[in-house]
Amino acid sequence: MFKKILIANRGEIACRVIKTARKMGIKTVAVYSDADRNALHVKMADEAVHIGPAPANQSYIVIDKIMAAVRATGAEAVHPGYGFLSERMDFAAALEKEGVVFIGPPSPAIEAMGDKITSKKLAQEAGVSTVPGYMGLIADADEAVKISGEVGYPVMIKASAGGGGKGMRIAWNDAEAAEGFQSSKNESAASFGDDRIFIEKFVTQPRHIEIQVLADKHGNCVYLHERECSIQRRNQKVIEEAPSPFLDEATRKAMGEQACALAKAVGYTSAGTVEFIVDGNRNFYFLEMNTRLQVEHPVTELITGVDLVEQMIRVAAGEPLPFAQGDLKINGWAMESRLYAEDPYRNFLPSIGRLTRYRPPVEGKTTRGGIVRNDTGVFEGGEISMYYDPMIAKLCTWGETREAAIEEMRLALDTFEVEGIGHNLPFVGAVMDHPRFVSGNITTAFIAEEYPEGFQGATLDAPTLRRVAAAAAAMNRVAEIRRTRITGTMDNHQRRVGDDWVVAVQGEAFAVTISADRDGSTVTFAEGTAHRVTSDWTPGQPLARLMVDGAPLVMKVGKISGGFRLRLRGADVKCHVRSPRQHELALLMPEKMPPDTSKFLLCPMPGLVVKINVAEGDEVQEGQALATVEAMKMENILKAERRGVVKKITASAGASLKVDEVIMEFE
Repeated sequence: MFKKILIANRGEIACRVIKTARKMGIKTVAVYSDADRNALHVKMADEAVHIGPAPANQSYIVIDKIMAAVRATGAEAVHPGYGFLSERMDFAAALEKEGVVFIGPPSPAIEAMGDKITSKKLAQEAGVSTVPGYMGLIADADEAVKISGEVGYPVMIKASAGGGGKGMRIAWNDAEAAEGFQSSKNESAASFGDDRIFIEKFVTQPRHIEIQVLADKHGNCVYLHERECSIQRRNQKVIEEAPSPFLDEATRKAMGEQACALAKAVGYTSAGTVEFIVDGNRNFYFLEMNTRLQVEHPVTELITGVDLVEQMIRVAAGEPLPFAQGDLKINGWAMESRLYAEDPYRNFLPSIGRLTRYRPPVEGKTTRGGIVRNDTGVFEGGEISMYYDPMIAKLCTWGETREAAIEEMRLALDTFEVEGIGHNLPFVGAVMDHPRFVSGNITTAFIAEEYPEGFQGATLDAPTLRRVAAAAAAMNRVAEIRRTRITGTMDNHQRRVGDDWVVAVQGEAFAVTISADRDGSTVTFAEGTAHRVTSDWTPGQPLARLMVDGAPLVMKVGKISGGFRLRLRGADVKCHVRSPRQHELALLMPEKMPPDTSKFLLCPMPGLVVKINVAEGDEVQEGQALATVEAMKMENILKAERRGVVKKITASAGASLKVDEVIMEFE
C-alpha cells in the first residue's frame, strides 16, 4: 500500500480524500493556489505545496506544476478528485511516465471514455443505445446552427471535455444555438483547457439516472446500483438520491450490466460512472461515462456501505475487489443536497464573500435512527472565492425509507447555519417539501417547470404554519419574561407576562392563549386547538430546536421589532407576536414600499464584465442580450426585461463589479 499520496484538487473533494487516506494510514499532500493558502484542505493534509495564482488555468490544471509538487514531496500516487485534471489523459500519462500511480483508470480508458465524443462513438459501435446527435468537431457558430437544425430542436450543446454542468447549453432555435455555442466554447476553455463542442438531441421530460461502477486490475467489475440525479438547474445537479424511486429491479439490472460491459470493453479500472437518460417507459440511453469519482458518490456509499475512495486507492495499488456483485445490496435510502454559494432570490447567481457563520448539522446517527453526513471544504471565517466552482458542501442524509431520508434532510437543512453570502439552502429546503418531489414524479425539467419565474421563497403549508405560530408564541413568552424582569428592588418585583397574544405570520393572524409550566407551554388557538411546545431555546440563540406535539421543529431565528425573523423549510418569514391591542394598532400602519430600480440594469453578482452588447441610445427589445458577466467560471448573459432605450452605460468590458452596481440606465 502507498505511504504518501498527493491530491491534485481542492475544496471538499480534497478534504474527502484526505479523510479516507488518514483512515488507511496514508500520508497526504495538498496543493493550493494563492486564493487557497488558508483553505481547509491545506490545513488537513500532512504537507502542502503552493502551485501558483488563483485562476485554475494558472495553477490547478497546469500539469507541470502538479508534477513538480509530486517530485518535491515524493508522493507515490495521485488522486485527482473530480473536475480539473481528473479526466485528462495527458495528466494520467505524465504520471505513468514518471512512475507515479494515478488513482483512477489507465490513460487509454480516459482517452476512450473521458472524451464525450469518442465515448459515444464507442458506445454506438458496441451496440449501446445512444441519444441522436452530431459527434464530429464543430468549427464555429454558423456550423453549430446548421447542425442543430439537422438534428432538430431542441438540442444540447456540450463541451467534449466538460463536466459539472460547465460548457452546456440547451438551444431551442438558431439564435440560441449560435449564442450557446460561443458561451459553451468559452466556458470549456476556461474550465478544462479544451474548447471542443458537440451537439446532441435534447430529450424532453427525461430522468437522469447513473450507474456507479467499480473495476479492478484482475478482470472484476461490479455496479453499485444507481443514483437519481434529475433535480438539475442549468444542467447542474442540485439534489441526488440513491436508489432511484423510478427504476424497477429488471431495469436496474439491465442498466448495471450494460454499464459493466462498457467498462470492460475499454479496459476500465477504478471507480467510474455511466450516465443514462431514462424516459417514462424506462427505456434508457447512454449519455456519457465519467472516468472519475462523481460529486454525488456519498449517496452510493450510504446505501452500500462501500467507501469508494478507499476502493479506488486499493485498486490503484493492485488489490482485487473484496466483494462480488451478489454482495452489493441496497440498504435504505440516501439523499444529497448540494450547498452552493449562489443566491436563489437573484436567479441563483454566484455569491462570494466571507462566511461570517458556518455551522453544519452534527454528523453521525440521529435520534430518529437516520444518518447525517456533510462533505465540506470550508470553515467559518473563510472566504468563498470567485475563481472556483460555487459548491461549498454536500449535505447527505440516510433513512430506512425514502420518506425517512427526506425528513432527515429537512431537519438537517433547517439546522444548517450559513451567513455572510447568498446560498441555496432555502431552495433545496423548499424542494424537500414540494409534493411532486416527495411523490418521486420528477424529471430533469422539474426546476424549470415548478419554478418558472425563479425562486422567491417557499410558502409554509397550513399545518406547518400553525406549528410555527405556536412555537413563536412560546418563544416570545420566554423573551418577554427576560425583557420585563426588573431587579434591584426590595421585593425583586417582576411584571407578569400576559397569556393572550396574536401571532401574525405569512399574512395570517392567530389569536392564542399560552399556559406555561416547568416543562414547556401549551398554546391554545381561538377555535380550541392546542399545541404542546417544549424547547431549551433562550433569547439571542440563532437556532431554535423545539418539539411541537412531540415532533421536532428547527428554525433559524433573528430578532425584529415585535417578533422574529424565522427561516425553515425554504421559507423566510417575519413573525410578529403582539398583544391584542398592539395587533389592532399594527393593522393601521402603512406598508413600506421598496425602491424602484426598473430603469437600471444592476450587476446581480460580484463578477467581471466580459462584454457590453449595446450602446447608449440603442433601443432594446425584451429578451435582448445587454451584457455578459463572468463569475465562478460561468458566463451569465443579462437580458432586457422589457422594451426600452439605453440612456447611459456606466460599466465597460474588463470592469470588476459588486452586487447591485449599475451597469446601464434606461430612459
